[in-house]
Amino acid sequence: MKVFHKPTCITCKKTISEIERMRVDIEKRDFFKDPFSEAELKKIVKMTGKKPSELLRKRDKMFKELNLENNKKTDAQIIKLMVKYPGLILRPIIISKNKAYIGKVDPAKIK
Repeated sequence: MKVFHKPTCITCKKTISEIERMRVDIEKRDFFKDPFSEAELKKIVKMTGKKPSELLRKRDKMFKELNLENNKKTDAQIIKLMVKYPGLILRPIIISKNKAYIGKVDPAKIK
């Protein structure tokens, strides 16, 4: 299982400790220190089955500064912004068996 996270994020910390308690092999990556490439992020978005706009953190200050609430951007434009400003990406991202789960997820429900 892979977990993309931000070390200071409380939701990320809780999720990682839950997974570790389940004794599952876990590969962690801080996507602020080791950012996503555009291709990598596109692949993750596809694995969630959602649109890029559904994976934005609406409480992030860049979300407000870029006026993403009212700004009609294409999926490609949103992905470019997510790569440039990783704080916009909902976290943590858990990858298990070619499926990606984003945000507050109960790790016990991931197969």
